[in-house]
This record gives sequence, C-alpha cells and structure tokens, in this order.
Amino acid sequence: MATTSLARTSRYQTVVDRLAAAIRSGQLPAGTRLPTHRTLAAREGLALVTASRVYAELSAMGLVSGETGRGTFVKETALPPGHGIDIPPAALGSVDLSFNVPTLPSQAELLRTALRQLALTGDLEALLRYQPHGGRPRDRAAVAQHLRARGLQVSGEQVVLVDGAQHGLTVALMARLTPGDVVAVDALTYPGFKLLAQQLHLELLPLPATPQGPDLAALQQLCRQRSVRAVYTMPTLHNPLGWVLPLAQRLQLVELARAHDLMLIEDGAYAYLADPAPPPLAALAPERTVYVSGFSKNVAAGLRVGFAAAPLDWVPALERAIRATTWNTPGVMAAIACGWLEDGTVTRLETHKREDAALRQQLAARVLGTLLPGLPRVSHPLSYFLWLPLPPEARADQIAATLLQQGIAVSTAEPFATTAQVPHALRLALGSVPLEVLEPALRQVGQAIADASY
Repeated sequence: MATTSLARTSRYQTVVDRLAAAIRSGQLPAGTRLPTHRTLAAREGLALVTASRVYAELSAMGLVSGETGRGTFVKETALPPGHGIDIPPAALGSVDLSFNVPTLPSQAELLRTALRQLALTGDLEALLRYQPHGGRPRDRAAVAQHLRARGLQVSGEQVVLVDGAQHGLTVALMARLTPGDVVAVDALTYPGFKLLAQQLHLELLPLPATPQGPDLAALQQLCRQRSVRAVYTMPTLHNPLGWVLPLAQRLQLVELARAHDLMLIEDGAYAYLADPAPPPLAALAPERTVYVSGFSKNVAAGLRVGFAAAPLDWVPALERAIRATTWNTPGVMAAIACGWLEDGTVTRLETHKREDAALRQQLAARVLGTLLPGLPRVSHPLSYFLWLPLPPEARADQIAATLLQQGIAVSTAEPFATTAQVPHALRLALGSVPLEVLEPALRQVGQAIADASY
C-alpha cells in the first residue's frame, strides 16, 4: 500500500514539475489554455481529483490562473507582481498596498468586446503600420474632446498621444528642458518624476507643503535665488497627499509662473477622481503649461496609452521626442482607448471608480479610526491612496518591514520625498486589492502602527 501511494505521489509531482518547467521555459507561453481537468487526468493516467490538485499547485506557484467558464491559462511570469514596478524582492507575493492598479470586475469583458468590435469594424491593416508620431488625427480629436469636458479647451492639433502618462512626462521634459535645468517640485511628489529627473540630469528643488498645496511664498523666494525653469505639480488630487489646489492658489501659481517665465508641468493622472474640481492650470495658463495624463488609473494600467496637451508651437518638439523614444503610440491600444472615449466607456468607468474609491476611503477611515483614534489621516474622500504621518516614537521603515513579514507591502515616505529629511509616514494604496482583502490588511496595518507606537 505504501509503495502504491508513493508511486501516485511521484506521478503527480512529475506532472507538476513537467508543466512548471514548460511554463518557465516559455514552451507553454503566457495565455496558453491548458487541458481541462478531465482531459489532463485521462492523458496522464491520474484521478480527476489529482488532476485538479496539479492545477491547484501550479496556481499556488503563480504559474496559472483558472477563469470560471473559460478554463485554466498560463500566467505572465516575466514580470513579478507589481507589473514591473521596482519593489523589493521580499514584497513579491504580498498583499500590495504600495501601488495602485484600480480595476473593476467588468473591465476584462469590456476588453473582449472592444477587441471583437475592432476585429469586425476597424481598419486592422492600418493599425498594424507605423502611426503618425503624435497619433492619428481622429484619436487626437477624441482626446481633445475628453479634455474639454475637464475644462481644458484644446484642439486635436495641440494633443499628442504617448505610451502612458510616464512617457508623456518623459516627452515633455525632453522637448522643453536640458540637463542641469532646475525644476521646483513638492517636498513629497510622484516617485516616477523623481526617477525621470535623475535620468535626464535635472535638479529638483523641494517646495514645503501646506494643507492646501505647495508653499507658493517659498516658490517665489526660490525663483529669486535660483534660475528655476519649470514647476512640476499635481494640482488636482495630489499623489500622495490628496489635495486639490483651490482656484485662488492656482491663479497665484500662474502669476508666479508668468513673472518668472516658468514652464508648468501639470500631471493629471488622478484628476478624474476629483469631481467637481477647479479648472486645470493648462486652462489658466495655456501658453506655458503642458498637461499630461493617461488611461492607467481611470481605465487600466495595461492600456499603455496616454496624452499630452501643450501650446501649439511646442507640439513639433514633443513629436520629435516621441519619435526618439517610442516612435509612436501602439495603434491597436490607441484605437481601443479612443473608441472608449467616444462611446462613453471612459466616463462610465471614471464614475464607477469614484464610487469605488469613496467606499475604500470610508473603509479605511472606519478601520484605522477604530485602531488608531488619534492618528491623523491625510487623504481626499475620492482618492485611491491614504497618507499616514506616524507618531514620533514610530519608525516607518520598521513598520513596513514588520508588515512585509506579514505579507503586506506598503510604501514609506522615502520614494516620494525630495528633501534630505524624510518624514516618518506610510502611504497606503487602496486600489489594488478586493475590498474583502483590503479590510483585514488595513487591520494589520493599524495593529502594526499601534504596536510600534506604544
């Protein structure tokens, strides 16, 4: 009996090892549909329950995923969880509260429908060719119409399509700045911009934060002391602090920009969540502002399409920068994104995501408010992130390490800080896990902070 059991175990493990090796080697590429449980059992001489166990183990290894009604598919293993974002290896496989990938359950079906429609009605041959560097005129017009709904009156000729908002920032800096230029940024800012500035050899000078936005008096003083060329800002739903810069401060910033001839780089990646909001800086100072955003947050991170809107005389330089980096936006992805703009899908998704973000903020307030009644929480009621300044006795790195050991990845202030002194705080991304996973994870975060504070 023992010999028979050992043989069965050996055969089962052999099948697991063989399939795992085929997936890791690329022999079974990502997206491959694997045989049904019954087919695998018959082919390998296994009991049906054992075949199911094979797939369960491959799923636990992160190699396959089962989709109800469709089967079992090979997962993408080239990138770690986090979709290629540079996170510590120890965080792989954790509940990710460090990076936002807000996705609604219906979005996969939206993509299937869009691909079918594109196959039936789209000019597929045209989409397989190189596209104009700034995007097709129809697509640029669709983005311009989308921006007009946000209060930014631009024409299609002022819009260029890029490969996501990060690429849009890259293109804007390459087109308008040179190595050594000084850019004023918030003391806490988007980590991707910090990385980009480092690669392009730009000097970042931090602006202290106030509850409603950057300290504009500090900006004025900075412009008197240094030759500041540009300001990078997120006036509508700042990441990570969640502020929406009031109209009076926007007008003051525009006045300073004109007085000191500053370029304004307006990042609107999360602007869709703040509704209503004051007009964009690009509407208040259209002659000196490049507005950059994309579809990673309001639609899906895998849809690598973004856009930049700028003064018309800046567009040729933006197009040259696109040509030098990616040549053009992928035609198929741009066609899907702009089709969703035209048929109202993007607007509907933005509405649903505002509702989803509000639920998550309410959940975080309830859980953390109970566990940490005296701890301040800095956020916008419709945002997908939360900033937690820690008590003086708590260390952010130690709390983050403790949580990582418990399988929860969070961000400290270090990736966001542009100052030498990094505050002890945690930034929680609320939009990457289901609500039923988020609540216990928030409890663990609150308990870890409480344990470290007393």
